Amino acid sequence: MYDPRKIIVPVGIALALVSCAKKQEIVIGGVFPLSGNAATFGQSSKQGMQLAVDQVNARGGILVNGIKEPVRALYEDDEGQPEKANNACQKLISRDNVCAINGAVMSKNSLAIAPICQSARVPMVSPASTNIKVTEAGDYIFRACFIDPFQGAVMARYAYHQLGARRAAIIFDNGNDYNKGLAEVFKQKFTQFGGTIVADEAFTDEANTVDFKAQLTSIKAAKPDFLYCPNYYAADAVIMKQAHEIGLVLPVGGGDGWDSPELVAIGKADVEGAVFSNHFSKDDTAAVVRNFVSEYRTTFGADPDALASLAYDAASIIMTAIGQCATLQPEKLRDAIKGLSLKGVTGAITFDQKRNPIKSAVILKIQNGRQVYVTTVAPE
Repeated sequence: MYDPRKIIVPVGIALALVSCAKKQEIVIGGVFPLSGNAATFGQSSKQGMQLAVDQVNARGGILVNGIKEPVRALYEDDEGQPEKANNACQKLISRDNVCAINGAVMSKNSLAIAPICQSARVPMVSPASTNIKVTEAGDYIFRACFIDPFQGAVMARYAYHQLGARRAAIIFDNGNDYNKGLAEVFKQKFTQFGGTIVADEAFTDEANTVDFKAQLTSIKAAKPDFLYCPNYYAADAVIMKQAHEIGLVLPVGGGDGWDSPELVAIGKADVEGAVFSNHFSKDDTAAVVRNFVSEYRTTFGADPDALASLAYDAASIIMTAIGQCATLQPEKLRDAIKGLSLKGVTGAITFDQKRNPIKSAVILKIQNGRQVYVTTVAPE
């Protein structure tokens, strides 16, 4: 089993790094949850990445070492599990000789594979992992999304200032870094604004938990005027249904983990009116967004969600950087990503010193079964 404390780069990986620039195609890996509890995230991510790759190849590829080379995307399924993500990452680096990795989606999986990419000197751009610790693995690790301290603060600010909430409750999975991170930041910021956290209820393993009524009963007794649910869509849809079943009816908010059609499919009328922070709105009128939405619809017959747009931007970051440095040498590719300025579909992207993008967030509301744009919140 992979031990992050004892990372050894196999000879095959080292040779792959030397020979990568000599290949007659550019190979980029994607590590996504293509099956399991977050499969809709993975499928959207794969489609977004593939669209970006197809667009580049339609223009003839990318100029590298004086030769215009096509891009090939290879995808591995992490099933939403860190151990599977480890295996997927090792396979892409040692067997497939990828020059960069787009992934992972879930923070717990990105935290697992980041040390591998860092040790192998393979640039990694996580499309959607918002946990602040992800990029702390080293200088080859980047992300295309905003981070939890920003996202948690966005919802705390919206609940306090726009909704007028003063007594908030939180219910979250304490076994997941993403959920815990959002819960902690929301609690801190809401309190700083002048609000009170009247209930702070935890559970473990949202993928297998089906009954939240004990926690919701405690929350109801505390009489909050806002409920923060920083979990993934499947669990929070059930939480909102069960809240209504026990008579707990109040405004509810969440994070980008809600961005799936399954939220409405599972929760139906019980998720109506709920709001969540996200990276992207398909209703944005910017030309780059309109063009992306149009091509995505034509290609896949559906509207893109935030996961598709983030994976598209992550792939664009990698491929634009390759084009700017015109080489696949790891250090030069890393430096090109660091200095990149990109007008992505999820907003203008530049990187801070910790390789996190400086960008805005949007608030979306579930209305008549659809995601409706509410407002944009810029970084402070």
